[in-house]
Amino acid sequence: MTLDGLRELCMSMPGATEGIKWEDHICFMVGEKMFCITGEHGGASLKVSAEEFDELIERGNISPQAYMAHNKWVRIETFGTLRQKEWEHYVKHSYTLIAAKLSKKLRDSFSK
Repeated sequence: MTLDGLRELCMSMPGATEGIKWEDHICFMVGEKMFCITGEHGGASLKVSAEEFDELIERGNISPQAYMAHNKWVRIETFGTLRQKEWEHYVKHSYTLIAAKLSKKLRDSFSK
């Protein structure tokens, strides 16, 4: 995975937007809620399920994301930590978890 590849993957999600937060963090959002945080430094932070959280933090180069671990966010240290298919799975799953918390009206607006 590369930053450009991650951007392309994130922006392929319905209703996804991109923005900058905290001066230099590239954030991908749906309905103004973040589902992926990255930067030029490589790696990314994603929301995962409780089961995935426990499994992922046991792997090398993946740790609980500071200030967000209580909500089951992980920090993937480098783009090379995961294979392409894993990136696709975890980014799509993060998007799905975040989008599910949006109002039905807002979710429906993305599919039009």
